[in-house]
Amino acid sequence: MIYIGCHLSSTKGFAGMGRVAGTIGANTFQFFTRNPRGGKAKNIDPEDAAALMELMKREGFGPIVAHAPYTLNPCSDKAHVREFARMVMADDMKRMEYLPGNYYNFHPGSHVGQGREAGIAMIIDLLNEIITPEQSTIVLLETMAGKGSEIGGRFEDLAEIIAGVNVKDRIGVCMDTCHISDGGYDIVTDLDGVLEEFDSVVGLDRLHALHINDSMNPVGAHKDRHAGIGDGTIGTAALKAFINHPALKGLPCILETPNDLDGYAREIELLRQ
Repeated sequence: MIYIGCHLSSTKGFAGMGRVAGTIGANTFQFFTRNPRGGKAKNIDPEDAAALMELMKREGFGPIVAHAPYTLNPCSDKAHVREFARMVMADDMKRMEYLPGNYYNFHPGSHVGQGREAGIAMIIDLLNEIITPEQSTIVLLETMAGKGSEIGGRFEDLAEIIAGVNVKDRIGVCMDTCHISDGGYDIVTDLDGVLEEFDSVVGLDRLHALHINDSMNPVGAHKDRHAGIGDGTIGTAALKAFINHPALKGLPCILETPNDLDGYAREIELLRQ
């Protein structure tokens, strides 16, 4: 079974996203937990959340992915920025329990000159504050392109963070195809080698979700510019090979390409072929 969907707007509620997903041939999706450029979140409607969980069960959906706001930086050099990230993510952990058993993805952040080791230590500290053994949500570190002082551009970054997290069964990884390609991992000509390296450094058992994006940049550019499927340097054939790789089958595949709903429907159909 291939679970594939895209990022959807939450303006019509949880069940509304599930219904929209069905109209474009999706059986998973991603959404922002709150305003992606700010911190405000809508009140949770428990009945709406329950309706989505019922729809997902009825329609055979795979797990869905909630995405933290882009503004969070858990390893900022400013204490108030780190505290904002902690407050938002702690609140999101509570909100996610209305959708039990799904994923919460976030960008590890940028150390902004403090150094890689200091940045990783701050991320670990935050995660150990917000992750509890009782929660059902698995928190996912997203692989990044490695631009500037970004943490997560190398698999080793993610492995070190995971090693420091106390509740090991509630931490994992979301692998973004554009990001790892821009980060220097050649998934076009050496997909097996890249996945073997990830398994050796992090562990494929830690990989829970995939972002499926083409890239506007050559491998190793460290720029992070997404392209539509087949419109970039990775290409349709390589992305099809990626989502059909035996080591990745069954993981939710989320499109984050520059598209409207009709465009996502076309890409979902293309990748299912």
